[in-house]
Parts: sequence; structure tokens; C-alpha cells
Amino acid sequence: MSAETLSSLRSLMASHSPPLDALVVPSEDYHQSEYVSARDKRREFVSGFSGSAGLALITKNEARLWTDGRYFLQALQQLSDEWTLMRMGEDPLVEVWMSDNLPEEANIGVDSWCVSIDTANRWWKSFAKKNQKLVTTTTDLVDEVWKTRPPSEMSPVVVHPLEFAGRSVSDKLEDLRAKLKQERARGLVIAALDEVAWLYNIRGTDVAYCPVVHAFAILTTNSAFLYVDKKKVSDEANAYFKGLGIEVREYTDVISDVSLLASDRLVSSFASKNGQPEATKDMEIDSDQPDRLWVDPASCCYALYSKLDADKVLLQPSPISLSKALKNPVELEGIKKAHVRDGAAVVQYLVWLDKQMQELYGASGYFLEAEANKTKPSESSKLTEVTVSDKLESLRAAKEHFRGLSFPTISSVGSNAAIIHYSPEPEACAEMDPNKIYLCDSGAQYLDGTTDITRTVHFGKPSAHEKECYTAVLKGHVALGNARFPKGTNGYTLDILARAPLWKYGLDYRHGTGHGVGSYLCVHEGPHQVSFRPSARNVPLQATMTVTDEPGYYEDGNFGIRLENVLVVNDAETEFNFGDKGYLQFEHITWAPYQVKLINLDQLTREETDWLNTYHSNCKDILAPFMNQTEMEWLKKATEPVSVSA
Repeated sequence: MSAETLSSLRSLMASHSPPLDALVVPSEDYHQSEYVSARDKRREFVSGFSGSAGLALITKNEARLWTDGRYFLQALQQLSDEWTLMRMGEDPLVEVWMSDNLPEEANIGVDSWCVSIDTANRWWKSFAKKNQKLVTTTTDLVDEVWKTRPPSEMSPVVVHPLEFAGRSVSDKLEDLRAKLKQERARGLVIAALDEVAWLYNIRGTDVAYCPVVHAFAILTTNSAFLYVDKKKVSDEANAYFKGLGIEVREYTDVISDVSLLASDRLVSSFASKNGQPEATKDMEIDSDQPDRLWVDPASCCYALYSKLDADKVLLQPSPISLSKALKNPVELEGIKKAHVRDGAAVVQYLVWLDKQMQELYGASGYFLEAEANKTKPSESSKLTEVTVSDKLESLRAAKEHFRGLSFPTISSVGSNAAIIHYSPEPEACAEMDPNKIYLCDSGAQYLDGTTDITRTVHFGKPSAHEKECYTAVLKGHVALGNARFPKGTNGYTLDILARAPLWKYGLDYRHGTGHGVGSYLCVHEGPHQVSFRPSARNVPLQATMTVTDEPGYYEDGNFGIRLENVLVVNDAETEFNFGDKGYLQFEHITWAPYQVKLINLDQLTREETDWLNTYHSNCKDILAPFMNQTEMEWLKKATEPVSVSA
């Protein structure tokens, strides 16, 4: 498949005007999304690599794929012989490789809808030394050769009720317009799907796992627009938008409207009517102020940017990104409740899985350490990575407000657990094995919150090395979760706390330690993160943010370990307050036990042991209302207090 696709693409590259020396196929859609709909998986179609991050480059005689450390093993397994894997962080950056290896004045094609302003500008800089050019292709060449490309999603726009959103659209618009005024800008182009959904309190099912709608928005000092396929907008939704003074236009109109916005000729049909929110009337910008338009260079595509006057553009992160990350009280309450129901589903799953592993595979089980007595289930009753994750999904689906998973469940046995973002396929996944580690990273979308949890377990006899690694990961997880830090501290500074216990043994992991989590939105949410990546310096952690705490350790071909809870950032009461900065701390909102038999208790400090016992006690009390008698007995046993060995 790949060879034929590459040959077809190279023919189109040769016949393109101008002819192309290379074609870049990014992972992103028109909104620079991390997770994209089936019809936008162009990079996966051309390369066969299905990870969520990566970039394909096709030249006249080569095909290369860049991806990050989460996906090195997966890419090696999925790429055919025509492809060369380029490891981000180890091999040259894609723009450096293109600049060094493509000829003078090379034409490098890309669909400018699928590349951000930031990325395009970075490439232009690299190309300058050999006069290479970034060429916007006349059509997306991949779409030309993709004969089986799925059709557009036609799911309806759903209004997200105030009882879950916690903040009205009018309030959000007023706040944003104040920010526009502060930055002396007259308009904001909003491209990120979760930002459009958050701003207008709408949700949808256009993208698997992310409850968003394919839409753009434009906000000015006196008008608001939504660009969406109108077939998705019901009469009820239309009335909702009309009541807010939001004009609904066709998705494809955004390019012409951005041009009109650039020349200050974009007019809303609500502009002179009473439907306009009150807050906008006194927000006019003085005529002597700069005529700037605000676009986020990370989420806005180059196609829209090219319609603006670059001298009149304010290129900086969208103001919505931080507003969305700072959860309001209703969102925080909802997220906490969602995590309790979700934790109950995870515990019910572990109880079920423990029983199955003992009955079908002769495992000693969750609590005992012994080799399995080599029982083998019949073909019809065997458990696989996929069948067990389906069971977990069914337990979640029975919970209140469930709307689907928040990402494909990473259900991984033994060596598959070393593939950081492993995604099991029914026809090619592993069978459960009582003598190997099992890592399960999963999450769900509920109307009141989004969840993300990882637990690593062993149903047989773990090796001394596995226990040592698990203990180091747990110590890092606890160290980050227990941190207190001054306001203004960013996730780059805190990242070391989770790694230090691993570094002690010369171990590490190739992914960030924490990401924000949306409120019935995307499971990966910025602008903050806890990571070794320099971008984690950009935004300090602030009270009411959510962030995951997920260190790990992965041994290729052998096993993988990760532990993950979602945390909420809170104000901290400290004895002193140096520099009058104020201090912050974390609150765990994820509830599921850690497997005690994988912990070397003698390596825990008194403080770590106390924390574990307190967490387990809370876990038992908080989840009790959801447990039946059998489940409760299991949970009591899983959360029994431990003591530090003398």
C-alpha cells in the first residue's frame, strides 16, 4: 500500500506547478489538533504509522517519518521498508534535515491549512540559507491519492449546559473583549477546536475522544462569529447562538471572512441590532490605537495567516488557552465527581481482572506473589489486551454522565507496556499473561469532567528489578504530588522531582511528566505542562489548574511501568511566606489503589509511607458507596495500611 501511495504522490509532486522536490505531510488538521478525525489522518494514510504525533517527509527518492520518544518502538513496528524513522530529540529537526539535504532553491510543498504559523515561519528561516521555498500546494496532494478517504462527520452541535460549564458565554465574551482592549487589538481569530467549544459552551462528536465540533470562530470588539457546517446546527442551536449575538456562517467562509477582517470590512448582521451583548457597546477602541488582529501562532494555520497583513498581527498565545485552563468552581466540582465515578470503574475492573487471571490463568493474583500454575484457558475464553479493555469501557459506560473514552485505552502486557503510547488492535494484540506486568492507561469523557488514570499491576511474581523500578516510579509520583512551591513556578522546574528517584539508579523516561486536562474537553490541555521540554517554562502553574502526575520507566522488549493521577493546583497554607509570593500545592483527585506487592516498602521514607496509607484510606472511603460486597472486600484488602520495615 505504502509503495503505491508514495509512487502516486511523487507523480503529483512532479506535475505540480511549480514541481516539488519534497512534500511535507503533517499529523495536524486545519485546527492544529493533536487528535484528528478519521478523514484528517493523512500522515497515517501515507506512512502506516498511527501514533498521534509525527510528520512525514516525501522526497523524490526517500520517505522519512519524524516522531517523539513516546512512539519510537511503535513507529519501528509500523513503518514499511520504504520509510526511515527520524527520532525527535536525537536526529536533526525536520527543517534542519530539509535545509541540509534538499537542493538549492528546492520547492517544498505543504497544505498550508495543516501547518501552524509557528511551524511555517520556523521552516522559512531554515530554508533561507539555500533559497529553498515553502510552497502552498494547490490542493492537498494526499487527498488526491486517498481514494477511500472517509466522509465528513455530520454530528450535531450540542449546547453544553451552564450547570456543567459553570460560566456563561456572555461572561466569557466580556472577559475576552477586555483582553483585546488591553492588547490594543480589534479582533481575535480562534482556530483551536477546544477553544471554540469552551468559548461558546458547545460540544460535539466530530473527533473521536475529544467532544469538539469542527469550527472556527472570530471575535471582534462588537461581534462574534462561528464557522461550522450549517447542517450540524439544529433550530434549537441556532436560537441559542442568535440569543448570544453569535452569527453562524459556513465553515468554508472563514478564509474570505479573515480577508474581510484584515481590511476591517467584516460586519455581523447583529452589529446594529439589540441582540448584541451589552458589554460590547463601550468597548470601542480609540481610532489612534494600532489596528491589530490577534492570532495564536501555535493553533492558527498558515492559510489563514497569509490573508492578514503581517505588520498588523499580534502573534501571541490565545487568551482563551489560559482562561480555559483555570477551572471555575462548577468545573472543579464536576471534575472531582467524575474522577470518583471513574475510580470506582477502575477498581471494579481490577477486581474482575484479578478473579479472571486466577481462574483462567492460574495466577496467584493481585495480592499474592507466586508463579502461576501453567493453566491455559480455552481459545473462546482467553483474555487479550483488547477484550479486557472492552470490559473496562463497559464498567465506565454504566456510570452517570458517561459520554465515551478520552483517548484509546493503552492496555499493554509485558513488552507492549514498553511502547509508551501503545494501542492494541484486536487482530494483533497480546494475550494476558500472569507472569508479566500489565500497564493500563485509560480515561473517559463525562458531561461533568474528563479523566486520565494509569495503574501498573502484576498478577504473578514480579522480579526484584521490576519491583525496584516500580518503587522508583512511585517515589517520583509521590514527590511531585506532595510538592509545595512558590507562585510563579513552572512545570519545567518541577519536572525533576518526579525523575530524581529514577535518576538515582540511572533510569529515566522519554516523555513529559504532566499535562493539563480539559473539563469535558480534550484530555491533553495546555498551556501549562510539567516537562523537561523548554516550552514547559512558558506558563507558571496557577491555582485551579488541573495537571497529571505520570512518571514512568520503560525497558524495551521487556516491560513498562507508569503511574498517573490527575492533580488540582490549590493555594497552600505555609508557616512562612518568603517574598510575599504565596505558595501552591497539589490535591490528588484520582482514586484507585497502588499495588503494594510491587512496592519495596523498605525503600519508602516515613513520609512516603504515611502518604500512601492516607491516600489508600481516602480511596477506600470515597469509593465505598459504589462497591458491592465482593468489591468492597477486595478494596479493603488493597488499601490496608503498610508499615516501613525496620
